Amino acid sequence: MNLVDGFISYIEAERRYSPLTVRNYRRDIADFLEFIGVDKERFDPNAIARADVEEWIVYLFEKRKLKAQSVNRSVATLRSFWKWMLGHGHANRNVVKIIPQAKTSSPLPIFVPESRMKDVVKSLRLDIASEDFERLRDAIIILLFYTAGLRLAELSNLKIGDISADYRTIRILGKGEKERIVPLIGRMGEILKKYFSQFSSQNICIGQKKALILSKKGEPISVRTIQRIVDRKLKGAGIQGKTSPHTLRHTFATHLLNEGADLREIQELLGHSSLKATQVYTHTNIEKLKEVYSTAHPREKER
Repeated sequence: MNLVDGFISYIEAERRYSPLTVRNYRRDIADFLEFIGVDKERFDPNAIARADVEEWIVYLFEKRKLKAQSVNRSVATLRSFWKWMLGHGHANRNVVKIIPQAKTSSPLPIFVPESRMKDVVKSLRLDIASEDFERLRDAIIILLFYTAGLRLAELSNLKIGDISADYRTIRILGKGEKERIVPLIGRMGEILKKYFSQFSSQNICIGQKKALILSKKGEPISVRTIQRIVDRKLKGAGIQGKTSPHTLRHTFATHLLNEGADLREIQELLGHSSLKATQVYTHTNIEKLKEVYSTAHPREKER
């Protein structure tokens, strides 16, 4: 097995990366090898110099017109690849380790304001009451993202058995196989019970994978389909601008913070490995306070 396929097998089988992440890693490595003119069967990491990586980075910026964030992600792929090769004795040095990250602006997370999110939830009432399997399933997708703060890959990989027997919690397998338990709030338990009852009443076979989010044929639906469902439901409720599963995850965290939740608690619910990743939501909260101040404070009105 060549080094590229060996590394991909490692992140699939041992690190249990999501299919989307694996696809991105494979594409980044293939892109780099194509740039230096070497196929994966003849690839020798010890023949690669730091200058090769630096020239590739310039190419990504100037020819491919990628943003700094995308370039940094591609370089991070190579960094992980070289670290694996070093650990397995395939490389004698890491030419990527000392490559600095490109500077990026740090945009604040996009989220749906609480008043607008109430409209979204209200728009799902008919779907929840419906006996149509897909309408109910789509409502559950929106509600799980918003009430449990799931990542797209986490929701896509949910199994029926991840819902507790009493319908009070959900077990989530996050990045790096880190498991966390998140409560099912409000009517989520009741809604999921109805969803499960439709498996038998509508003759939907759950299959060997026992996936939670299914098509009418009993097959797991794709990540792209989930993205389209989120976009359609949010746009249908009047939400403008960028809409994605991550928008709902950001909304979940931002609303918790606005209601006084502790940052450490939010970190645990989101499955962040470090508090630093969660602290971005404090900046969102500060921006909200600034906006309130500028529109409501008497001193601002005097200007």
